[in-house]
Amino acid sequence: MSTDRGDTPASTHQEIVITRVLDAPRRLVFDAWTQPEILKRWWAPEGCTTPFCTVDLRVGGSFHFCMRLPDGQEVWGLGTFREIVEPELIRYTDQFADAEGNPVSPTHYGLSAEHPAETMVTVTFREHDGRTTITLRHAIPEPVLERGPTERGWIEMLDHLAQTLAAYAGGTR
Repeated sequence: MSTDRGDTPASTHQEIVITRVLDAPRRLVFDAWTQPEILKRWWAPEGCTTPFCTVDLRVGGSFHFCMRLPDGQEVWGLGTFREIVEPELIRYTDQFADAEGNPVSPTHYGLSAEHPAETMVTVTFREHDGRTTITLRHAIPEPVLERGPTERGWIEMLDHLAQTLAAYAGGTR
């Protein structure tokens, strides 16, 4: 399974925008974003893992996860779904959390005081000829120090998503 790795650098001053074409049907790509067992396989940048993930896929439901860094530090996150149009769109808030799912300040994990306490992530899924174009928008303004590393992290995670989708298509789940 191949990807058109042409991550489109369409970011604006207020948000990171990445577009990627994946060689997989839209339903499978949507499921990879919403089913915990699949998410745990790809939801982390290079060198990191996701040992814990729950998804309550409904408006108002939550997405709670733990990302384990290479040094063993655990960073917990929490999303709240604001809009879901299966299999076309997911929009959720994104914030740092503790293991119990309580929001914490980004500074709790050593991020800058300028990092927003809550951001919005929007992912759209468009299918054409059996391939899916995803467009990811993450509302992190340019002045935030962690914006560059966040964008690189998303690109690495989308690489892992493409690899995971290839394994599903190849029957090695």
